Amino acid sequence: MESQNDREIAIRVEGLTKSFGDKVVVRNLSMTVKRGQIYGFLGPNGSGKTTTIRMLCGLLTPDSGQGTCLGYDILTEADRIKERVGYMTQRFSLYQDLSIRENLEFVARIYGLENPTQAARDAIERLGLKGRENQLASDLSGGWKQRLSLGACILPSPDLLLLDEPTAGVDPKARRDFWNEIHALAAEGLTVLVSTHYMDEAERCHEIAYLAYGELLTHGTVAEVIGRSGLETWTVTGPEPHDLALELESTPGVDMVAPFGTSLHVSGRDHPALDQALKGFKARKDLTWERSEPSLEDVFIDLMQRSRDNFVEAKP
Repeated sequence: MESQNDREIAIRVEGLTKSFGDKVVVRNLSMTVKRGQIYGFLGPNGSGKTTTIRMLCGLLTPDSGQGTCLGYDILTEADRIKERVGYMTQRFSLYQDLSIRENLEFVARIYGLENPTQAARDAIERLGLKGRENQLASDLSGGWKQRLSLGACILPSPDLLLLDEPTAGVDPKARRDFWNEIHALAAEGLTVLVSTHYMDEAERCHEIAYLAYGELLTHGTVAEVIGRSGLETWTVTGPEPHDLALELESTPGVDMVAPFGTSLHVSGRDHPALDQALKGFKARKDLTWERSEPSLEDVFIDLMQRSRDNFVEAKP
């Protein structure tokens, strides 16, 4: 019998592994996603984010591992899962020569909704598309196309929404409006899996996971991921920041140097070694140092640098 705790879990998987040819794309991945949660996937290109998302919801069969999605077995009940999933790809996939209203009514008919006209009208109202319903999709900006795609995805009232880098190339205001709507949907109980490269979007997720070359390196809330990184970070300003960055990068004890505007973030995981490494630099009168909290971007740059090294070492 399903427990209350089980009903609160949208996805629970263990040991998922997937290869294409001789390349392992996802290796021994285990994770849990709660219902109504916005779960973000981050990582470099080719890290296995899209493959992971597809396995989690039954769209792709893993080579090994097990788990459930929305209460269904991802190995044996994938068709049941697909009926409850809305999938929004990065590339606009609706009909360019149809209007907003025509696209939504067409999708509603595909899903077999009882009143396609009313369903399209409700989606138009909810997503702020009223007044544009007769505009051709080909004439829409990236932000409006994004809203239209989201409207099509939620027409059949899915329990799980997959977003694959949904705001790439969209202006900041359209991105903010989009995320406000995603949070409204999650508040109504919709579970959302989203892959993104934007740190501000990652910070809008309830939990995040960082994948690199098929392995899950860290996951949790943003605060947990930052706290678990073990990074000590300093911000330094001064003349010739590029030359200073090169000098710092070659100093033992410094694990990461990243430019932020006219300053640099300098971080290390071995705190005594970092303090020793920076002692000479802090004595310079032309440099200003200030201790700062590591940002999510600091953590991911550090993880990316380390995972890249691991990947190189793993090659024959």
